[in-house]
Amino acid sequence: MSTVAAISTPLSASGLGVIRISGEDAVSIGEKCFRPFKGGKALSTLKGYSCAYGRVFDDDGDIDEAVATVFLAPKSYTGENTVEFSCHGSPALLKRVLRAALSAGASPAGPGEFTKRAFLNGKLTLTQAEAVMDIISAGSQGAGRAALALRDGALYKKIRKITEDLTSLQSHLAAWSDYPEEDVPELSDEAIGSVLKEADCVLKRLIATYDAGRIIREGAVIVIAGKPNVGKSTLMNLISGRDRSIVTSVAGTTRDVVEESVLVGDIPIRLLDTAGIRETDDIVERIGVDMAQSALDRCDAVIAVFDSSAPLDEDDRRLIDKLKNRPTVAVINKSDLEQKADVDFIKSNFEYCVTISAAKGDGEDEFREALGKLLKTADLDPSEPIMANERQLDCARRGEKAIAEGLDALCAGMTLDAVGICIETALDALYELTGEKASDAVIEQVFSRFCVGK
Repeated sequence: MSTVAAISTPLSASGLGVIRISGEDAVSIGEKCFRPFKGGKALSTLKGYSCAYGRVFDDDGDIDEAVATVFLAPKSYTGENTVEFSCHGSPALLKRVLRAALSAGASPAGPGEFTKRAFLNGKLTLTQAEAVMDIISAGSQGAGRAALALRDGALYKKIRKITEDLTSLQSHLAAWSDYPEEDVPELSDEAIGSVLKEADCVLKRLIATYDAGRIIREGAVIVIAGKPNVGKSTLMNLISGRDRSIVTSVAGTTRDVVEESVLVGDIPIRLLDTAGIRETDDIVERIGVDMAQSALDRCDAVIAVFDSSAPLDEDDRRLIDKLKNRPTVAVINKSDLEQKADVDFIKSNFEYCVTISAAKGDGEDEFREALGKLLKTADLDPSEPIMANERQLDCARRGEKAIAEGLDALCAGMTLDAVGICIETALDALYELTGEKASDAVIEQVFSRFCVGK
Protein backbone atom coordinates (compact mmCIF):
# COMPACT_ATOMS: atom_id res chain seq x y z
CA MET A 1 0.00 0.00 0.00
CA SER A 2 1.14 3.54 -0.70
CA THR A 3 2.18 5.94 2.04
CA VAL A 4 -0.69 8.32 2.85
CA ALA A 5 -1.08 11.53 4.83
CA ALA A 6 -3.95 13.59 6.24
CA ILE A 7 -4.81 16.16 8.88
CA SER A 8 -6.14 14.13 11.81
CA THR A 9 -7.62 16.95 13.89
CA PRO A 10 -10.55 19.27 13.11
CA LEU A 11 -9.77 22.22 10.85
CA SER A 12 -10.45 24.99 13.33
CA ALA A 13 -8.20 27.32 15.31
CA SER A 14 -6.91 25.40 18.31
CA GLY A 15 -3.88 24.88 20.48
CA LEU A 16 -2.73 21.77 18.63
CA GLY A 17 -3.19 20.15 15.24
CA VAL A 18 -1.89 16.78 14.04
CA ILE A 19 -0.82 15.60 10.59
CA ARG A 20 -0.45 11.84 10.29
CA ILE A 21 1.70 10.02 7.70
CA SER A 22 1.41 6.23 7.46
CA GLY A 23 3.04 3.67 5.21
CA GLU A 24 6.37 2.04 4.40
CA ASP A 25 7.98 5.37 3.47
CA ALA A 26 6.47 7.44 6.32
CA VAL A 27 9.81 8.10 8.04
CA SER A 28 11.71 9.09 4.89
CA ILE A 29 8.83 11.35 3.81
CA GLY A 30 8.71 12.87 7.29
CA GLU A 31 12.42 13.66 7.12
CA LYS A 32 11.89 15.63 3.90
CA CYS A 33 9.67 18.15 5.70
CA PHE A 34 10.97 18.09 9.29
CA ARG A 35 14.25 19.34 10.69
CA PRO A 36 15.18 18.72 14.37
CA PHE A 37 16.63 21.59 16.36
CA LYS A 38 20.38 21.61 16.91
CA GLY A 39 21.51 18.51 18.73
CA GLY A 40 18.33 16.62 17.91
CA LYS A 41 18.24 13.26 16.13
CA ALA A 42 17.03 12.69 12.57
CA LEU A 43 13.73 10.82 12.34
CA SER A 44 15.38 7.84 10.63
CA THR A 45 17.59 7.28 13.70
CA LEU A 46 14.73 7.26 16.20
CA LYS A 47 13.29 4.12 17.73
CA GLY A 48 9.56 3.54 17.75
CA TYR A 49 7.54 5.55 20.29
CA SER A 50 10.12 8.35 20.15
CA CYS A 51 9.75 12.10 19.61
CA ALA A 52 11.85 14.87 18.15
CA TYR A 53 11.37 18.64 18.50
CA GLY A 54 12.07 20.90 15.53
CA ARG A 55 10.58 22.71 12.55
CA VAL A 56 8.32 21.56 9.73
CA PHE A 57 9.15 23.23 6.43
CA ASP A 58 8.48 23.26 2.69
CA ASP A 59 10.19 24.75 -0.37
CA ASP A 60 9.16 28.24 0.77
CA GLY A 61 10.79 27.91 4.18
CA ASP A 62 9.84 27.09 7.77
CA ILE A 63 6.14 26.58 8.52
CA ASP A 64 5.92 26.00 12.27
CA GLU A 65 7.67 24.44 15.22
CA ALA A 66 6.46 20.91 15.82
CA VAL A 67 6.93 17.66 17.69
CA ALA A 68 7.45 14.68 15.38
CA THR A 69 6.47 11.31 16.84
CA VAL A 70 7.71 8.13 15.19
CA PHE A 71 5.96 4.74 15.41
CA LEU A 72 7.55 1.77 13.69
CA ALA A 73 5.67 -1.19 12.22
CA PRO A 74 3.99 -3.23 13.48
CA LYS A 75 3.65 -1.33 16.76
CA SER A 76 1.54 1.57 15.55
CA TYR A 77 -2.16 2.33 15.20
CA THR A 78 -2.18 1.30 11.54
CA GLY A 79 0.40 -1.47 11.89
CA GLU A 80 2.65 0.50 9.51
CA ASN A 81 5.49 2.98 9.93
CA THR A 82 3.85 6.19 11.08
CA VAL A 83 4.99 9.75 11.68
CA GLU A 84 2.79 12.34 13.35
CA PHE A 85 3.53 16.08 13.39
CA SER A 86 1.97 17.95 16.31
CA CYS A 87 1.87 21.64 15.36
CA HIS A 88 -0.12 24.69 16.35
CA GLY A 89 -3.74 24.32 15.30
CA SER A 90 -3.97 27.01 12.62
CA PRO A 91 -5.96 25.58 9.67
CA ALA A 92 -3.76 27.47 7.19
CA LEU A 93 -0.54 26.10 8.73
CA LEU A 94 -1.89 22.54 8.94
CA LYS A 95 -2.89 22.60 5.27
CA ARG A 96 0.58 23.82 4.37
CA VAL A 97 2.24 21.05 6.38
CA LEU A 98 0.00 18.48 4.67
CA ARG A 99 0.94 19.88 1.26
CA ALA A 100 4.61 19.57 2.25
CA ALA A 101 4.09 15.87 3.11
CA LEU A 102 2.27 15.28 -0.18
CA SER A 103 5.04 17.04 -2.11
CA ALA A 104 7.55 14.79 -0.33
CA GLY A 105 5.88 11.68 -1.74
CA ALA A 106 2.77 10.88 0.32
CA SER A 107 -0.68 10.37 -1.20
CA PRO A 108 -3.87 11.92 0.26
CA ALA A 109 -5.58 9.57 2.70
CA GLY A 110 -9.21 8.69 2.03
CA PRO A 111 -12.06 8.62 4.57
CA GLY A 112 -11.15 6.34 7.46
CA GLU A 113 -8.04 5.11 5.66
CA PHE A 114 -5.83 4.94 8.76
CA THR A 115 -8.39 2.82 10.62
CA LYS A 116 -9.02 0.75 7.49
CA ARG A 117 -5.30 -0.03 7.33
CA ALA A 118 -5.38 -0.98 11.02
CA PHE A 119 -8.16 -3.46 10.18
CA LEU A 120 -6.42 -4.85 7.09
CA ASN A 121 -3.18 -5.23 9.06
CA GLY A 122 -4.91 -7.18 11.81
CA LYS A 123 -4.72 -4.48 14.47
CA LEU A 124 -8.51 -4.22 14.79
CA THR A 125 -11.52 -6.38 14.04
CA LEU A 126 -14.25 -4.81 11.89
CA THR A 127 -16.49 -4.23 14.91
CA GLN A 128 -13.62 -2.58 16.76
CA ALA A 129 -12.92 -0.37 13.75
CA GLU A 130 -16.59 0.69 13.64
CA ALA A 131 -16.32 1.61 17.31
CA VAL A 132 -13.65 4.21 16.52
CA MET A 133 -16.16 6.43 14.73
CA ASP A 134 -18.68 5.89 17.55
CA ILE A 135 -16.08 7.07 20.09
CA ILE A 136 -15.46 10.21 18.02
CA SER A 137 -19.17 10.99 17.73
CA ALA A 138 -20.23 9.99 21.28
CA GLY A 139 -22.67 12.59 22.57
CA SER A 140 -23.01 11.34 26.14
CA GLN A 141 -21.17 9.38 28.82
CA GLY A 142 -23.25 6.30 28.06
CA ALA A 143 -22.51 6.54 24.34
CA GLY A 144 -18.81 6.84 25.15
CA ARG A 145 -18.89 3.79 27.40
CA ALA A 146 -20.75 1.74 24.79
CA ALA A 147 -18.30 2.74 22.06
CA LEU A 148 -15.27 2.02 24.26
CA ALA A 149 -16.64 -1.42 25.16
CA LEU A 150 -17.05 -2.14 21.45
CA ARG A 151 -13.51 -0.85 20.80
CA ASP A 152 -12.22 -3.15 23.56
CA GLY A 153 -13.79 -6.10 21.73
CA ALA A 154 -16.84 -6.82 23.90
CA LEU A 155 -19.10 -7.62 20.92
CA TYR A 156 -16.36 -9.44 19.01
CA LYS A 157 -15.62 -11.70 21.98
CA LYS A 158 -19.32 -12.52 22.40
CA ILE A 159 -19.73 -13.37 18.70
CA ARG A 160 -16.39 -15.17 18.65
CA LYS A 161 -17.56 -17.55 21.38
CA ILE A 162 -20.62 -18.41 19.27
CA THR A 163 -18.60 -18.97 16.09
CA GLU A 164 -16.08 -21.17 17.91
CA ASP A 165 -18.87 -23.37 19.30
CA LEU A 166 -20.63 -23.57 15.92
CA THR A 167 -17.37 -24.27 14.06
CA SER A 168 -16.53 -27.09 16.48
CA LEU A 169 -20.01 -28.54 16.00
CA GLN A 170 -19.82 -28.16 12.21
CA SER A 171 -16.39 -29.85 12.10
CA HIS A 172 -17.64 -32.81 14.15
CA LEU A 173 -20.70 -33.23 11.94
CA ALA A 174 -18.58 -33.04 8.78
CA ALA A 175 -16.05 -35.56 10.10
CA TRP A 176 -18.82 -37.97 11.14
CA SER A 177 -20.50 -37.66 7.74
CA ASP A 178 -17.41 -37.70 5.48
CA TYR A 179 -15.21 -40.23 7.29
CA PRO A 180 -17.43 -43.03 8.62
CA GLU A 181 -14.47 -45.43 8.62
CA GLU A 182 -12.76 -43.32 11.30
CA ASP A 183 -15.33 -44.25 13.94
CA VAL A 184 -16.08 -40.59 14.74
CA PRO A 185 -18.67 -40.70 17.54
CA GLU A 186 -22.13 -39.52 16.49
CA LEU A 187 -23.46 -36.52 18.39
CA SER A 188 -26.87 -36.87 19.95
CA ASP A 189 -29.70 -34.55 18.96
CA GLU A 190 -29.60 -33.22 22.52
CA ALA A 191 -25.91 -32.27 22.24
CA ILE A 192 -26.41 -30.56 18.86
CA GLY A 193 -29.55 -28.81 20.09
CA SER A 194 -27.78 -27.54 23.20
CA VAL A 195 -25.11 -25.72 21.14
CA LEU A 196 -27.68 -24.28 18.72
CA LYS A 197 -30.02 -23.16 21.51
CA GLU A 198 -27.22 -21.37 23.38
CA ALA A 199 -26.14 -19.55 20.20
CA ASP A 200 -29.74 -18.68 19.41
CA CYS A 201 -30.30 -17.33 22.92
CA VAL A 202 -27.18 -15.11 22.86
CA LEU A 203 -28.04 -13.65 19.45
CA LYS A 204 -31.63 -13.00 20.48
CA ARG A 205 -30.43 -11.07 23.54
CA LEU A 206 -28.06 -8.98 21.43
CA ILE A 207 -30.77 -8.23 18.88
CA ALA A 208 -33.23 -7.28 21.64
CA THR A 209 -30.87 -4.63 23.03
CA TYR A 210 -30.24 -2.96 19.68
CA ASP A 211 -32.94 -0.28 19.87
CA ALA A 212 -31.96 0.79 23.38
CA GLY A 213 -28.30 0.79 22.41
CA ARG A 214 -29.07 2.92 19.34
CA ILE A 215 -30.80 5.49 21.54
CA ILE A 216 -27.84 5.60 23.94
CA ARG A 217 -25.50 6.17 20.99
CA GLU A 218 -27.59 8.39 18.72
CA GLY A 219 -30.22 9.83 21.05
CA ALA A 220 -33.97 9.93 20.55
CA VAL A 221 -36.44 12.31 18.95
CA ILE A 222 -39.32 12.83 21.37
CA VAL A 223 -42.45 14.88 20.74
CA ILE A 224 -44.41 16.60 23.50
CA ALA A 225 -48.04 16.38 22.39
CA GLY A 226 -51.43 17.33 23.79
CA LYS A 227 -54.26 19.77 23.29
CA PRO A 228 -53.66 23.50 23.94
CA ASN A 229 -53.00 24.78 27.45
CA VAL A 230 -52.28 21.43 29.12
CA GLY A 231 -48.73 22.53 30.04
CA LYS A 232 -46.61 21.19 27.17
CA SER A 233 -44.38 24.27 27.01
CA THR A 234 -44.04 24.37 30.80
CA LEU A 235 -42.91 20.73 30.72
CA MET A 236 -40.50 21.55 27.88
CA ASN A 237 -38.95 24.30 29.99
CA LEU A 238 -38.75 22.00 33.02
CA ILE A 239 -36.91 19.27 31.08
CA SER A 240 -34.56 21.66 29.29
CA GLY A 241 -33.84 23.66 32.45
CA ARG A 242 -34.55 27.02 30.84
CA ASP A 243 -37.37 29.08 29.33
CA ARG A 244 -37.20 27.57 25.85
CA SER A 245 -40.92 27.78 25.02
CA ILE A 246 -43.32 30.67 25.56
CA VAL A 247 -45.77 29.98 28.37
CA THR A 248 -49.04 31.93 28.71
CA SER A 249 -52.60 31.25 29.81
CA VAL A 250 -53.75 31.81 26.22
CA ALA A 251 -54.58 28.55 24.44
CA GLY A 252 -52.64 27.97 21.21
CA THR A 253 -49.56 30.05 22.05
CA THR A 254 -47.20 27.54 20.38
CA ARG A 255 -47.78 27.68 16.62
CA ASP A 256 -44.49 26.19 15.41
CA VAL A 257 -42.33 23.21 16.47
CA VAL A 258 -39.82 24.32 19.13
CA GLU A 259 -36.72 22.10 19.34
CA GLU A 260 -34.20 21.66 22.14
CA SER A 261 -31.38 19.16 22.66
CA VAL A 262 -31.14 17.95 26.26
CA LEU A 263 -29.76 15.09 28.30
CA VAL A 264 -32.40 13.13 30.19
CA GLY A 265 -30.32 11.03 32.55
CA ASP A 266 -27.54 10.07 30.15
CA ILE A 267 -29.76 9.92 27.08
CA PRO A 268 -29.31 12.63 24.44
CA ILE A 269 -32.81 13.79 23.50
CA ARG A 270 -34.02 16.05 20.71
CA LEU A 271 -37.18 17.39 22.30
CA LEU A 272 -39.96 18.83 20.12
CA ASP A 273 -42.61 21.07 21.71
CA THR A 274 -45.54 21.13 19.29
CA ALA A 275 -48.69 23.12 18.77
CA GLY A 276 -51.73 22.00 20.74
CA ILE A 277 -53.54 19.30 18.80
CA ARG A 278 -57.21 20.21 18.40
CA GLU A 279 -59.82 20.94 15.76
CA THR A 280 -59.49 24.58 14.72
CA ASP A 281 -60.63 26.99 11.99
CA ASP A 282 -57.65 29.30 12.54
CA ILE A 283 -55.48 28.97 9.40
CA VAL A 284 -52.17 29.66 11.17
CA GLU A 285 -52.98 27.36 14.10
CA ARG A 286 -54.08 24.66 11.64
CA ILE A 287 -50.60 24.73 10.07
CA GLY A 288 -49.07 24.29 13.53
CA VAL A 289 -51.41 21.36 14.26
CA ASP A 290 -50.46 19.71 10.95
CA MET A 291 -46.77 20.11 11.83
CA ALA A 292 -47.44 18.53 15.22
CA GLN A 293 -49.18 15.56 13.56
CA SER A 294 -46.23 15.16 11.17
CA ALA A 295 -43.75 15.21 14.06
CA LEU A 296 -45.77 12.49 15.82
CA ASP A 297 -45.47 10.26 12.77
CA ARG A 298 -41.65 10.41 12.61
CA CYS A 299 -40.51 10.53 16.24
CA ASP A 300 -39.03 7.75 18.39
CA ALA A 301 -41.36 8.34 21.35
CA VAL A 302 -44.11 10.65 22.59
CA ILE A 303 -44.76 12.52 25.81
CA ALA A 304 -48.55 12.89 25.88
CA VAL A 305 -49.64 15.65 28.26
CA PHE A 306 -53.09 15.83 29.86
CA ASP A 307 -54.59 18.45 32.18
CA SER A 308 -55.72 16.79 35.41
CA SER A 309 -57.70 19.89 36.41
CA ALA A 310 -60.12 19.62 33.44
CA PRO A 311 -62.37 16.78 32.25
CA LEU A 312 -61.14 14.85 29.22
CA ASP A 313 -62.69 16.05 25.97
CA GLU A 314 -62.78 14.79 22.38
CA ASP A 315 -59.37 16.26 21.58
CA ASP A 316 -57.85 14.27 24.47
CA ARG A 317 -59.59 11.09 23.39
CA ARG A 318 -58.52 11.47 19.75
CA LEU A 319 -54.92 11.84 20.89
CA ILE A 320 -55.21 8.72 23.08
CA ASP A 321 -56.58 6.74 20.13
CA LYS A 322 -53.79 7.99 17.86
CA LEU A 323 -51.07 6.99 20.32
CA LYS A 324 -52.25 3.42 20.91
CA ASN A 325 -49.38 1.02 20.19
CA ARG A 326 -46.92 3.94 20.06
CA PRO A 327 -44.06 4.28 22.62
CA THR A 328 -45.57 6.90 24.94
CA VAL A 329 -45.25 8.31 28.44
CA ALA A 330 -48.54 9.82 29.56
CA VAL A 331 -48.02 12.88 31.76
CA ILE A 332 -50.99 13.94 33.90
CA ASN A 333 -50.06 17.55 34.57
CA LYS A 334 -51.23 20.19 37.06
CA SER A 335 -51.29 17.86 40.05
CA ASP A 336 -51.28 20.98 42.27
CA LEU A 337 -54.86 21.77 41.15
CA GLU A 338 -58.14 20.01 41.89
CA GLN A 339 -58.38 16.78 39.90
CA LYS A 340 -61.27 16.65 37.41
CA ALA A 341 -59.86 14.41 34.65
CA ASP A 342 -60.60 10.68 34.43
CA VAL A 343 -57.10 9.65 35.47
CA ASP A 344 -57.97 5.95 35.60
CA PHE A 345 -59.02 6.08 31.94
CA ILE A 346 -55.68 7.65 30.95
CA LYS A 347 -53.73 5.06 32.96
CA SER A 348 -55.67 2.23 31.36
CA ASN A 349 -54.46 3.28 27.91
CA PHE A 350 -50.74 3.75 28.61
CA GLU A 351 -48.13 1.43 30.13
CA TYR A 352 -46.13 4.38 31.46
CA CYS A 353 -48.05 7.13 33.23
CA VAL A 354 -46.86 9.75 35.74
CA THR A 355 -48.57 12.56 37.64
CA ILE A 356 -46.64 15.83 37.88
CA SER A 357 -46.87 19.56 38.32
CA ALA A 358 -44.63 20.96 35.59
CA ALA A 359 -45.06 24.48 36.97
CA LYS A 360 -43.73 23.48 40.42
CA GLY A 361 -41.36 20.70 39.33
CA ASP A 362 -43.20 18.03 41.34
CA GLY A 363 -42.82 14.51 39.90
CA GLU A 364 -39.87 15.31 37.64
CA ASP A 365 -37.79 12.38 38.91
CA GLU A 366 -40.67 9.96 38.36
CA PHE A 367 -41.11 11.32 34.84
CA ARG A 368 -37.44 10.85 33.94
CA GLU A 369 -37.51 7.31 35.36
CA ALA A 370 -40.59 6.46 33.28
CA LEU A 371 -38.95 7.84 30.15
CA GLY A 372 -35.87 5.67 30.72
CA LYS A 373 -38.08 2.59 31.07
CA LEU A 374 -40.02 3.50 27.93
CA LEU A 375 -36.81 3.81 25.90
CA LYS A 376 -35.50 0.57 27.49
CA THR A 377 -32.31 2.30 28.53
CA ALA A 378 -32.90 2.23 32.30
CA ASP A 379 -31.46 -1.26 32.81
CA LEU A 380 -29.05 -1.35 29.87
CA ASP A 381 -25.36 -1.50 30.78
CA PRO A 382 -23.41 0.33 28.06
CA SER A 383 -20.25 -1.56 29.00
CA GLU A 384 -21.89 -4.85 27.94
CA PRO A 385 -21.80 -6.01 24.28
CA ILE A 386 -24.18 -3.87 22.21
CA MET A 387 -24.48 -3.86 18.43
CA ALA A 388 -23.50 -0.50 17.01
CA ASN A 389 -25.26 -0.23 13.65
CA GLU A 390 -27.69 -1.68 11.13
CA ARG A 391 -24.96 -3.69 9.40
CA GLN A 392 -24.18 -5.59 12.58
CA LEU A 393 -27.88 -6.02 13.35
CA ASP A 394 -28.57 -7.45 9.88
CA CYS A 395 -25.73 -9.96 10.22
CA ALA A 396 -26.93 -11.02 13.68
CA ARG A 397 -30.50 -11.45 12.42
CA ARG A 398 -29.37 -13.57 9.48
CA GLY A 399 -27.23 -15.67 11.80
CA GLU A 400 -30.05 -16.14 14.30
CA LYS A 401 -32.50 -17.05 11.52
CA ALA A 402 -30.15 -19.73 10.19
CA ILE A 403 -29.64 -21.19 13.66
CA ALA A 404 -33.41 -21.23 14.26
CA GLU A 405 -33.82 -23.09 10.95
CA GLY A 406 -31.17 -25.57 12.08
CA LEU A 407 -33.13 -26.20 15.29
CA ASP A 408 -36.33 -26.69 13.27
CA ALA A 409 -34.53 -29.14 10.98
CA LEU A 410 -33.23 -31.05 13.99
CA CYS A 411 -36.68 -31.23 15.60
CA ALA A 412 -38.24 -32.34 12.31
CA GLY A 413 -35.84 -35.29 12.12
CA MET A 414 -34.10 -34.07 8.97
CA THR A 415 -30.61 -35.29 8.10
CA LEU A 416 -27.62 -33.85 9.91
CA ASP A 417 -26.39 -32.57 6.54
CA ALA A 418 -29.39 -30.21 6.49
CA VAL A 419 -28.53 -29.04 9.99
CA GLY A 420 -24.92 -28.55 8.88
CA ILE A 421 -25.99 -26.32 5.99
CA CYS A 422 -27.89 -24.09 8.44
CA ILE A 423 -24.83 -23.87 10.69
CA GLU A 424 -22.66 -22.93 7.70
CA THR A 425 -25.10 -20.16 6.74
CA ALA A 426 -25.08 -18.83 10.30
CA LEU A 427 -21.28 -18.84 10.40
CA ASP A 428 -21.08 -16.88 7.13
CA ALA A 429 -23.32 -14.17 8.59
CA LEU A 430 -21.42 -13.99 11.88
CA TYR A 431 -18.00 -13.91 10.19
CA GLU A 432 -19.29 -11.04 8.09
CA LEU A 433 -20.31 -9.27 11.30
CA THR A 434 -16.80 -9.51 12.77
CA GLY A 435 -15.13 -8.84 9.42
CA GLU A 436 -13.36 -12.19 9.22
CA LYS A 437 -15.14 -12.97 5.93
CA ALA A 438 -16.49 -9.56 4.94
CA SER A 439 -16.51 -8.67 1.24
CA ASP A 440 -14.62 -5.72 -0.15
CA ALA A 441 -17.95 -3.96 -0.73
CA VAL A 442 -18.90 -4.34 2.95
CA ILE A 443 -15.50 -3.05 4.08
CA GLU A 444 -15.71 -0.04 1.77
CA GLN A 445 -19.20 0.74 3.06
CA VAL A 446 -18.03 0.62 6.67
CA PHE A 447 -15.14 3.04 6.19
CA SER A 448 -16.98 5.41 3.83
CA ARG A 449 -18.72 7.01 6.82
CA PHE A 450 -15.42 7.84 8.55
CA CYS A 451 -13.87 11.27 8.52
CA VAL A 452 -10.63 11.82 6.61
CA GLY A 453 -7.71 11.63 9.03
CA LYS A 454 -8.98 8.76 11.20
